[in-house]
Amino acid sequence: MKKIWLISLLLFTLATADTNESNSSSWKSKPLEKVYTINYDKNTTCLVRNLKLYKYPKWVGKIETRAGKTVYFSSPKSLFEFYHRPGKWFDVGVKSERDFSKIVVTDYETLKPIDAEKAFFIYGSRAISPAGDDLVAIETKERAEAFSKKYNGTRIFTFDKVSDALIRLLNGRI
Repeated sequence: MKKIWLISLLLFTLATADTNESNSSSWKSKPLEKVYTINYDKNTTCLVRNLKLYKYPKWVGKIETRAGKTVYFSSPKSLFEFYHRPGKWFDVGVKSERDFSKIVVTDYETLKPIDAEKAFFIYGSRAISPAGDDLVAIETKERAEAFSKKYNGTRIFTFDKVSDALIRLLNGRI
């Protein structure tokens, strides 16, 4: 009796394993979407401009370092200012962009935290951040083009094309 029960259990396990494997393979074929977050409270301030973030949710960004520190910014311009010259804020302990593990900005229209390195940044639009002339972050190229057209943006940049010279221009330092 025990042998019949064990054989039945073994056959059931094998049959179930095949079913689970076929179900899990369809699950595995779907790419996992990374979730980005920006958690701040009423006391969180921008490293560069010392502004309270909660007042300007459309503009918030952050950089997480490999050492586990999180630095917050009141706008993409402030984030790039730090990104291009991290040594200016030596107390953060960052020497170059290799020390960054995650860079996140807020999509201006949806308020969704997005991967800054995949975002599109609009220059020259009528949208003014608390830091003055700034770059508007949008998640997709199509939406960035539509926003740019609607609000008189003059150029759209990918993350790697936002130069230190552009940030200095926005800050009136050229």
